[in-house]
Amino acid sequence: MNDSLVVIPTYNEKENAPDIIRKVFSLAVPFDILVIDDNSPDGTANIIRELQQEFPDRLFLEERKGKMGLGTAYIHGFKYALRRGYAYIFEMDADFSHNPEDLIKLRAACAENGYDLAIGSRYIEGVNVVNWPMNRVLMSYFASFYVRLITGMPIQDATAGFICYTRQVLETIPLDEIRFIGYAFQIEMKFLTFKFGFKIKEVPIIFTERAKGQSKMTKGIIKEAFYGVLKMKINSYFRHFTR
Repeated sequence: MNDSLVVIPTYNEKENAPDIIRKVFSLAVPFDILVIDDNSPDGTANIIRELQQEFPDRLFLEERKGKMGLGTAYIHGFKYALRRGYAYIFEMDADFSHNPEDLIKLRAACAENGYDLAIGSRYIEGVNVVNWPMNRVLMSYFASFYVRLITGMPIQDATAGFICYTRQVLETIPLDEIRFIGYAFQIEMKFLTFKFGFKIKEVPIIFTERAKGQSKMTKGIIKEAFYGVLKMKINSYFRHFTR
């Protein structure tokens, strides 16, 4: 077993899953992968099971009964990683919007430079996104501005989903109390990491819109994030953040 686990949630990602897995396993730094599949109708889980025969000690699969949300998938993966003793736990999309090569930079920020949370940031050095329509760029950029304004977090890319956590962060955050399931989940996890006083580093990446498959973004996810940030900030006044 390696010390790093990449958690990849999937729903209808049969076009991307084999390629992203092979790419991660080709990196100079070794990573294990946990795929959490929400009963994809396109047979994504079947493809993963076939690949497990090729990578039996590095590729793992957890199957759930249906679409239960991005946040719950990652929480499931975090608990899996903690039970098995991984030191560095990553979030990454299956669709190549995140370049697997950047896993090495995120890990180095934590393992070599002493940070507790490393964020693959689209906005720490300008706006680094490829093939997004302008309205999507503006919505994402100003969402991060809104989050900084409300929460006070010094994070340029608050909704980023390409992340490395150290084990200590995930052991400290009360994972069973996380309530958001969409992109607000990403904000909530960063906010709690910030409030507990962990060291955070934004690592510049280039985000590329998926070439295969369909985006999972919905209006409900956007609404949850907008109102969820206000609720999260208000609730923070009534709790203690000690570790």
